[in-house]
Amino acid sequence: MNTPARLNTSARRCVAAALGVILLLAGCTSGDEDTAPLPVPPTGAPLPSLPPYPEDTHPFGAHWDWNRYDEFLPYLRKLSGSATYHEISWCSIEPTAGQQDWTAVDRIAQRSRELGIALNIKIRTEMCWATGGTPEYLRGQANKTESTMPLDMAAYQRFVGDVVRRYAPYGVRQYAIENEVNAPQYWRGTPEEFVTLVTAAAEAVHAADPTAVVVDSGISSVAYGFGVVDRLVGEGRDDEAIAAYNAYFQRRIGTRGRKIPQVDTIDTLRTALANETNARSVAFLAATERLIDDGVVQLRQVHYYEHFDGVPALLDYLAAENPADVPIEAWEVGQFWRDGDGDDTSRAEEVVKVSTMLLAGGIRQVMWLPLGYNPDNRAGSEVRYGLLEPDGAEREAGRMFESLAVAARGAAVSPIDQDGLTGVAFQRGEESTLVVWSTEVNDAVRVSPVPSLQAGVAGAALAPAGGEVTVSDRPMLLRAGGSPGSILADVD
Repeated sequence: MNTPARLNTSARRCVAAALGVILLLAGCTSGDEDTAPLPVPPTGAPLPSLPPYPEDTHPFGAHWDWNRYDEFLPYLRKLSGSATYHEISWCSIEPTAGQQDWTAVDRIAQRSRELGIALNIKIRTEMCWATGGTPEYLRGQANKTESTMPLDMAAYQRFVGDVVRRYAPYGVRQYAIENEVNAPQYWRGTPEEFVTLVTAAAEAVHAADPTAVVVDSGISSVAYGFGVVDRLVGEGRDDEAIAAYNAYFQRRIGTRGRKIPQVDTIDTLRTALANETNARSVAFLAATERLIDDGVVQLRQVHYYEHFDGVPALLDYLAAENPADVPIEAWEVGQFWRDGDGDDTSRAEEVVKVSTMLLAGGIRQVMWLPLGYNPDNRAGSEVRYGLLEPDGAEREAGRMFESLAVAARGAAVSPIDQDGLTGVAFQRGEESTLVVWSTEVNDAVRVSPVPSLQAGVAGAALAPAGGEVTVSDRPMLLRAGGSPGSILADVD
């Protein structure tokens, strides 16, 4: 069959546009339905039809440890209508040639369907009989390894097809190929080999389900930062490059030695870009973008774990480098902060700012990682901040994130950048909810009241405004009848 990789540019853009209008959560069902496991069609059988996906969806999802599903279940029910992802590998599902075990993934697909949360799948090879070689990296309790090229590409394509045919009945439509291939602990191979692998996988995905969407590996957050500054340096925008570097990496500088050094001159920045690890990251980002431009990949996956000050530079990069008809989703958004000393309120407010800034910049799905902090993963302080405690208890960040999901459910999204206010607006019918904060240094912004205006800090119950609303640098929700513009008709 002709895959998108073989289409000319004009045809590719038509295919991507058509795929872009597929409902984000197509195939989910409500928790009130019969949720018995769906039959898996044999190879070559027509895909079964599923009930239409509910319109009650929103863009604020999360990624969690399925071993703590019971603890997280009460909060996960509040995220119904969102999306998540799960990583699988050929070597783990088929540890011996011809002997596949889908039990664990079937359970995850079924539970996701029961929750009304759309499941995306990342497909990795890892290293075993199917690839040959001896792994250099082992990660986690499951001893996950890096991936490499299959020994038999036809066998690999059969496995990918098996994945798609098995989980299409559960509503899975988006399949990422590998994960953060810029990192050696995830991918042992060249950018060219990765392009070959994704092209073969895309053929298998579309042969098994023509409606499926192929997603890139999700280049790491750090690698995107070096892509941002590499582009600016290449365009001769040295001062902008230095400023973007220091905003983006403000919590990373020094965490990886000379790989992410302090930068105050263009020479030190060029030296950082020339580092072998960072140059590899830029090369794999470029390979990913070739796959997107050629139509092999129909959806860009972004990972972002930095301070919200770095978001504008990332969005500027994506606006310049991503085709307008290729959607972008942030499957991994979090808060990297080694030895972070922020209190729960300030860290929760950062969750709101980063998530809404990405959404306002045109990214259509934001998945926070991790949902719940796992204290066993790292010693010392919480490097990546969770929305929940390890036992599932809601933190302030979880309550704020939930308030975003409530506001966005079934709503149209638009950015806000007006009179010292920034944020995002969600309009549903005749009512709008705004998530805004002041960008004025040491100064608040006053919003004059409109009929039915309610206000409150993110995560708290909204109350009638009763007069002028003062918006500081703390994210605040404003809700009233009418459009976002009508609510902000009088701002001082």
